[in-house]
Amino acid sequence: MPDSPRKLTDHPDVGEVLVSEEAIAARVAELGAQITADYEGKSLLLIGVLKGAFMFMADLSRAIDMPLEVDFMAVSSYGNSTKSSGVVRIVKDLDLELDGRDVLVVEDILDTGLTLNYLRKNLLNRNPASLEVCAMFIREGRQAPETDLKYVGFEIPPTFVIGYGLDAGERFRNVRAIRAFEGTL
Repeated sequence: MPDSPRKLTDHPDVGEVLVSEEAIAARVAELGAQITADYEGKSLLLIGVLKGAFMFMADLSRAIDMPLEVDFMAVSSYGNSTKSSGVVRIVKDLDLELDGRDVLVVEDILDTGLTLNYLRKNLLNRNPASLEVCAMFIREGRQAPETDLKYVGFEIPPTFVIGYGLDAGERFRNVRAIRAFEGTL
């Protein structure tokens, strides 16, 4: 049996650091403060898009200094690939009603914008009082022009990345920084 790497970050599929753990923590704190100020006096509902946004959603919810509610959706356009299939489907729907609520969708990464545009249309049909999006990462040069985001963490290169909830074939979500993926699926 071959020796396995001692640390996750020593794995041959885990490439260079693109966004450090420290930079992520600082930006999440900034986003939390901005969202707290923007939603002062409102009843905020965060909707986390599973699975990739679960770490960001947990950190962001703790950085927002006001009472809030959370719910989750799972939407897929990737399957087990590094490229979007172009077909979006809801894998897990919300448990809470959106009618008349201030909603903030928490996304891990925006690539083509296909999934986000589908999700926005779906959620707007549920009559929220407001609907905004907070994406931790935007892959530079890839999103559709109609994707207008109020809150953005970082713009990253157009390479496939892992870490901070982002995966490659369901692996490497637990890498603490955003790193290039050097493997194949």
